Amino acid sequence: MRKFYGWRVVGAAFVLAFFGWGLGFYGPPVYLHAVREVRGFSLAVVSSAVTVHYLAGAFVAANVPALYRRFGLPAVTVVAAILLAAGICGWAIAREPWQLFAATLVSGAGWAAMGGVAVNAIVSPWFVRMRPVALGTAYNGASFAGLIFSPLWVFAIALMGFPAAAIVIGVATVATVGLLAGKFFARTPQQMGLSPDGDAAGAAAASVTSPRATPLPGPLLWRDFGFITLAAGSALSLFAQIGLITHLYSLLVAPLGAQWAGLVMGVGTGAGMGGRMIVGWAMPAEADRRFVACISYAVQIAGTLTLIAAAGTSIPLLLVGVLLFGIGIGNVTSMPPLIAQVEFVKDDVPRVVALVVAIGQATYAFAPAAFGLVRELSNGTYVFAAAALIYLLAIGALLVGRQ
Repeated sequence: MRKFYGWRVVGAAFVLAFFGWGLGFYGPPVYLHAVREVRGFSLAVVSSAVTVHYLAGAFVAANVPALYRRFGLPAVTVVAAILLAAGICGWAIAREPWQLFAATLVSGAGWAAMGGVAVNAIVSPWFVRMRPVALGTAYNGASFAGLIFSPLWVFAIALMGFPAAAIVIGVATVATVGLLAGKFFARTPQQMGLSPDGDAAGAAAASVTSPRATPLPGPLLWRDFGFITLAAGSALSLFAQIGLITHLYSLLVAPLGAQWAGLVMGVGTGAGMGGRMIVGWAMPAEADRRFVACISYAVQIAGTLTLIAAAGTSIPLLLVGVLLFGIGIGNVTSMPPLIAQVEFVKDDVPRVVALVVAIGQATYAFAPAAFGLVRELSNGTYVFAAAALIYLLAIGALLVGRQ
């Protein structure tokens, strides 16, 4: 039996996520260090540039569905890759702070259309019942980027300098995305005479949408309690996760040493990939997806509490804490689109996902600074406690919005 073509599309979306997150999400912390080393910009200036990069991406992400309708997904994705690569080259050659901020606007715009909104838009037409595992697989490209791109950027910049590294990796990104767009992103199941999930042609279309879902055009969406609580839960969980991850490595260096701390962070990322796939394969079709997300957040809370119990000295507890926290990392990004699939009518889902991603990104842009302030005013224990508290708020938001 011939393999369903949709899984090839998932593979292509995995590669897109790999490059998108590798350049647009895991790259900025490395760029921050490289720019400071070469130009001598203050930490405040470069940190603010990273925040602007994420905020620009949030603004564009909210408008990506409209860009798809006007120009088509393949064209928008290729332009996004060009913008992201050009923006990072701008980071590398900026000689004045204003040039750096201009480059972040370009890189942020490109990252917006190569992130979560793009992955959902590419995969969703091909899967309905199997969307949890299909999206989980595609989103794991982002986690894989965390394992590969951070050390790759460090190595490439040390070998050839930031400008040359940006050009080489940028050209590779644009070329790869261009090939994927032409071969995979330009096709739809309807054009190929296929049905979602690989069902037989002409089979009744599957649906997991709640019968209570109603169209929410225009401003009606912003007044919908389900949308508000989904956006709030997603934003809070991302804020907690990004804030803690930003500082976790440095908190682990003292008890573990730099090399072991890096290895443990990699283990946490791998756990996130595994946790996302477990949910994708094991979650029943009729499951309450908000409740599943809350369980995942609860596991992360258990991880933060274990890290508190480790008190910076117990190596076994530190390892268990990172593992538990890591298990839920992937689900923080992949569960909101799956919740939206059930709670909103099909035509509203792309807009809901885009707005949830944009709100989350605009929120987590300030997380590193906020957690840094907590750390400055207290100690690492309070960083873990702050993350646990915010996850509890995220759980509350999702539960109060259950249909």
